[in-house]
Formats: sequence, structure tokens, C-alpha cells
Amino acid sequence: MDGILGEKVGMTAVYGEDGSQIPVTVVRTTGNVVVSKRTEERDGYTAVVLGFGERSAKRAGKPVEGFFAKQGLLEEREDGKKIVKRHLREFRVPAARLAELDVGAALAVDSMFHAGERVDVVGTSKGTGFTGVMKRYNFKGGKASHGVHEYHRHGGSIGSNTSPARVFKNRKMPGQHGNARITIQNLQVISVLAD
Repeated sequence: MDGILGEKVGMTAVYGEDGSQIPVTVVRTTGNVVVSKRTEERDGYTAVVLGFGERSAKRAGKPVEGFFAKQGLLEEREDGKKIVKRHLREFRVPAARLAELDVGAALAVDSMFHAGERVDVVGTSKGTGFTGVMKRYNFKGGKASHGVHEYHRHGGSIGSNTSPARVFKNRKMPGQHGNARITIQNLQVISVLAD
């Protein structure tokens, strides 16, 4: 299997053999559990469903609680609180690899990734709300002097003349910035700490 779930803990820096400083994102991946399997006979494809994180079963809802209870993965704490996995994601795997995995098995990151490997990371970017074109698209902005009146951070002219008499679609304008699914490809794994 080529994927695992994790959460960003923070950032730090490590130093390479040549003394160069390498910025590093620290990702916590403990708690990845095989929650379910998708088979060719039942679903038409083969995949494994991973669960990560924790949340209250009461807040997740009855259908989710029932799903985890059916799989035998509904945790109950000493105070009587029932816990389920917060995030569920499917990863496509070949049938041979699927047969090796059992429901309830914990996945160790050190057995999947090694230092020096290249990985693709998918996540949700930090949301900054409704922003203008200077913050959102790095526009230059208007002049700071010489008769410019309250138009310093605007986008400027956005349309044409009588023809086409409209603003074209996909014009860069103010709006929601961030809080979107982002994929960064070809990142290098610097080190894997099993503990």
C-alpha cells in the first residue's frame, strides 16, 4: 500500500551532511488502522479503508457508530465514552496486497516509508478567508501617489469596451483564499521516527 494518513505537528529544520539547512515538516502518523476492505466481488474494485484520529462516537452519529461496532473497532474508555476514528480514507491496492491486511491491523510508518524516498502529500491548505487580489494573486496594486484616490489595493480595469461588453470568466478577482485541497508532489522523506 502506498498511502497513509497523518496530521501536521509543526515544522523544524535538520542539517545535511554538507552542513546545509533543510526545512522539515513533522507529520504524526501513529494510529493508522485498517477499518474495512473493498473487494472485487462485493464492490467491483479492491481497496483498503484506513482510519486515523479519534472522535466521540456520540458526535459521529449512529450510522458511524454502528459501522465501527460491526467491524469490532468501537473503543470504550474507562469513563464509558465510546471512541471511533475521525478520518476515513480509501486507498486502492492490488488484490494480493489486500489479502495480507486484516481489519483492525495497525500500520507502522517505518515499514512503509524510508529516508530518501519521494512522496506526494495531499492536504487542506490554511484558510485566510475572503481576501483581495494583492494577497490572493500577488497583484502589484495601484500607485501610492500622484492623484490615486483610495484605489491602492484594487485590481484595476477588469473588462473590455462595447465588445464583448462583459467580463470574461476566470478573471482574477477577490474571493475565498485557501482552505482548499492541495497536492504537493515529489517531496523527500528526510527521516522516519518509529517512536
